[in-house]
Amino acid sequence: MAKDAPRPVIVWFRDDLRLADHPALHEAAATGAPLVCVYVFDEQSAQLRPPLARPLGAASRWWLAQSLRALSSSLQTRGAALILRRGPAADSIAELARQLDAAAVHWNEIEIAPYRAVADDLAEALSIAGIAHHRHHGDLLAAPAAIRTKEGRGLRVFTPFWRRVLSLGDPPQLLQAPARLHILPDVPSDDLASWQLEPTAPDWAGGLRDTWSVGEDAARDKLHSFLEGLPGYSTGRDRPDREATSRLSPHLRFGEISPRQVWFAARFAAAERPAVAADVDKFLSELGWREFCRHLLVDHPDLAARNLQPAFDDFPWTGDDTALHAWQRGRTGYPIVDAGMRELWHSGVMHNRVRMVVASFLVKHLLIDWRLGEAWFWDTLVDADPGSNPANWQWVAGCGADAAPYFRVFNPVLQGEKFDPNGDYVRRWVPELASMPAKFIHQPWSATPVELAATGVTLGGNYPAPIVEHKAGRARALAAYAKLRQR
Repeated sequence: MAKDAPRPVIVWFRDDLRLADHPALHEAAATGAPLVCVYVFDEQSAQLRPPLARPLGAASRWWLAQSLRALSSSLQTRGAALILRRGPAADSIAELARQLDAAAVHWNEIEIAPYRAVADDLAEALSIAGIAHHRHHGDLLAAPAAIRTKEGRGLRVFTPFWRRVLSLGDPPQLLQAPARLHILPDVPSDDLASWQLEPTAPDWAGGLRDTWSVGEDAARDKLHSFLEGLPGYSTGRDRPDREATSRLSPHLRFGEISPRQVWFAARFAAAERPAVAADVDKFLSELGWREFCRHLLVDHPDLAARNLQPAFDDFPWTGDDTALHAWQRGRTGYPIVDAGMRELWHSGVMHNRVRMVVASFLVKHLLIDWRLGEAWFWDTLVDADPGSNPANWQWVAGCGADAAPYFRVFNPVLQGEKFDPNGDYVRRWVPELASMPAKFIHQPWSATPVELAATGVTLGGNYPAPIVEHKAGRARALAAYAKLRQR
């Protein structure tokens, strides 16, 4: 670099794969210095800090590859490039900064313990090298430090937590994506294909490709179309047979859209159309649940490994591998459960109501440790979030924050009949039952042999009989929970 040339500034992209409302990129671009935009695929740092961090699951790896391509394309339209590196992020960024004689490194903070630990390591290395670093806030609506008890702890009940967030008012205003970026040319980059994020043999990602458009533009379009169809969301969101939810969760997970963007777009919709105000409030409370789960990680970074309520450490989980495998493959004999698990396998996502049903079935009907279900979701969900995934599983199991009461055991038949009354969701994902009348589709075993024959269903043949009887499973679960309470 020529002596008179301005020193470059590095922007470290993390789980914030977007250009709009990106504080680190915004501030770095405002310096006028040439930019180096970098993403580091870091699996090694996670291995150094178990159980606080885990490598991405297979479905999330697929999403990451598509998201990086989309971000690279967006940068190219602004005259920039995305530099890819692999290895420990702190070491990789610090080394690059020294090689380029960078003036500063900017990044957005991710409020998760192992993410912060890596950022702390980088900050220390840059300070030693005499390179400035700037940490920005853009991952959450509210900083965890702003939502604490008098004793300095985070809140563990959602309703008062969300009230506190709402009392803070609107988050900082949105930042526009830079129209043009001044870059430092000829910085070496890895080839994305060399990271092998996508499956090849076998290529099981066909369903993901059919289901999703990935990237910042897709996230923005999805938010817009969802808000256009918002009326009725507060009740329709529980219906898996309808397209009533936002499906923004994977876009939020990888930061293709920020929670602030969602917040302001929803608030604008409510101001423009007062009739949807209740639907907006419900939708924003779902965004608030994501926030709540992320805040839990501040005090409980091992949320995916340890019961939030220690009393559950002695819970008598079973080790039924056969039942676990049947659940994973959507072969439990309960149509709403099987439909959800097959939707997950095909599309990398599952309707939120059905997630609660299938999770309850695993931990209560089958008495299988919630951590095994959480691990399966971590590998198969494209929206597997380090906060929401374990927090939701602990909520269902009864061992988490603001958890469901132990005596709440979802009846999969009644849940199906209430939220998929015509059986359309089941028919889509369990084609063996496509000809089953609505009155039998959620409990095919109640049909007579003649009625079953007319629909082509053979229980125990082309569709399994229930692997556990509901009343017996519920009674066993309640007995186990009652003993735990007695202890």
